[in-house]
Amino acid sequence: MTVTVQETQQVPKHLRKYTAKQNYDAYTPINHAVWRYVMRQNHHTLKDLAHEAYTDGLRASGITIEKIPNVYDMNKALAPFEWGAATIDGFIPGVAFFEFQGNGILPIATEIRKLENIQYTPAPDIIHEAAGHAPILCNEKYSEYVKLFGEIGKKAIATKEEHEHFDAVRNYSNLLEKGGATEEEIQAAERRVKEKEDAIQGVSEAEKIGRLYWWTVEYGLIGTVEEPRIYGAGLLSSVAEGSNILSSEVEKRPFNVQEMVETAFDITKPQPQLFVCTSFDQLIDGLKEFANEMAFIKGGTESLEKAIQSENTATSVFSSGLQVTGIFSERLIDNEGNLTYIKTNGPTNLAVDNIELPGHGTNHHADGFGSPVGKLKGLTKPLEDLNDEELVGQGIIKGERATLNFESGVEVKGEVKDIVKKNNKVVLINFEDCRVTLGDKVLFEPEWGVFDMAVGAEIVSVFAGAADGEAFHPTVNAEPEEEKVLSELTPIEQLFQDVRDVREGRVENVEAELTRVVNEIKEVSPDDWLLRIEIIEILLAKEIASELLKEVNEELERVKMLNDEWCTLIERGRTVAKSAPLISE
Repeated sequence: MTVTVQETQQVPKHLRKYTAKQNYDAYTPINHAVWRYVMRQNHHTLKDLAHEAYTDGLRASGITIEKIPNVYDMNKALAPFEWGAATIDGFIPGVAFFEFQGNGILPIATEIRKLENIQYTPAPDIIHEAAGHAPILCNEKYSEYVKLFGEIGKKAIATKEEHEHFDAVRNYSNLLEKGGATEEEIQAAERRVKEKEDAIQGVSEAEKIGRLYWWTVEYGLIGTVEEPRIYGAGLLSSVAEGSNILSSEVEKRPFNVQEMVETAFDITKPQPQLFVCTSFDQLIDGLKEFANEMAFIKGGTESLEKAIQSENTATSVFSSGLQVTGIFSERLIDNEGNLTYIKTNGPTNLAVDNIELPGHGTNHHADGFGSPVGKLKGLTKPLEDLNDEELVGQGIIKGERATLNFESGVEVKGEVKDIVKKNNKVVLINFEDCRVTLGDKVLFEPEWGVFDMAVGAEIVSVFAGAADGEAFHPTVNAEPEEEKVLSELTPIEQLFQDVRDVREGRVENVEAELTRVVNEIKEVSPDDWLLRIEIIEILLAKEIASELLKEVNEELERVKMLNDEWCTLIERGRTVAKSAPLISE
């Protein structure tokens, strides 16, 4: 069964380019076994360490322990909690990721980690996204926090270097997880990640809010420092990381927003410290506290400078309410450092209340947009607040020429073509045959066309992304994905399927079938450990205390000596097999 975006959730059009199909039937028996091993380990080990919302939310969110979840089923299960689920293709930009969550849509990677990466993968995978994030969203207060984080996080501005680093990490991750790359290609991608990482200077607001997300949504603890519980998805989807909260070597610190945004993290290593909040309300309060320092709240010159440095799509909001979306390239300031003129390059659109103004889309402003910022000279009242009579008093009359002199020294001279008002504010004045200057500097010439002058005494907000994303980003009609189907099973995949058939009750003579499988493993994959663990689970659950059980355990003793990681995985598998009941559905 192939699950499409349309079946799962009404994803905004401009976000659909990040989605992917879940070709459910293409998952192999080994894929399902990897899911099952991790989930049995997590459920057994973390059930007493996780926040109660996790265990309560597992089934409520449409997740089972036995097999990889169908995202279509998850979407329906999450609906009562005002959430949906959509499948995505690995790493997506932070702005898009947060926008999904702000819209109440949990983005879920369709890929699942390989057996050799069963403990951890740097790439997003369905174990982390579904089993880690979804269950606890069923908690109303935590759900409120994640949605609020999405609304705020999507506005965080990153630097150009951070955008380039993201692209390098995405490429490197895909090479590692999807396979097919040569060692030289992988090494080159790894070097590029390091180069881009070294080029990053300072800590942007996007990096800071990314750290806050990491130390809460991904690696957060709740309760007290002495007795914390897990709610972070990174801990809930990894037994190794989750059980680390019991270690005295992992420092547990009280929740502190400033400390969290100043604490960097390394996704490739266990975290040396974790932060403990007292309640989900504390998370919400802390996020709002941090947001007060972001450009979308502060506005002004410093905030616009962040947008210019990002060299990516951003939005500036004038005090009139007019929103200008584009790639900001220039700004002029007065002697006090206040903005006097702003400029974008390339496609730009204008909006109010996140809705594009008619006639002011990227087609009209294809080559960029520029406008003065500030008050008119000799006028204490902001231009945006003038009523019709006051506009006439300033000589701003449709069809007549006008000269506007700003306190900054910017002069606009031209024929008023139109005056646009929204919410009782003047937001835009259109001029024909217009010339705009600042001293000897020419900012706009009449032959360039109509001059659309934004109105606003100041820039009150600057944020990443578009005000009206649906209008600014053209709808992408992606090429239909090639249907992925499970090809003929390999010999080892067939053995995994045979054992699943036994566990699910489709085989009458269990011991005879498992004996056959055990013998074939020696030829097909002599160093396999996962399938042997599954066989032990069945033998113990069905109380088949035979020579076969002894033989499989002896094989595992041999295999675990080959690799330290296998040794750990095997012992954990045996522990769960002995103490946890076999789950069959």
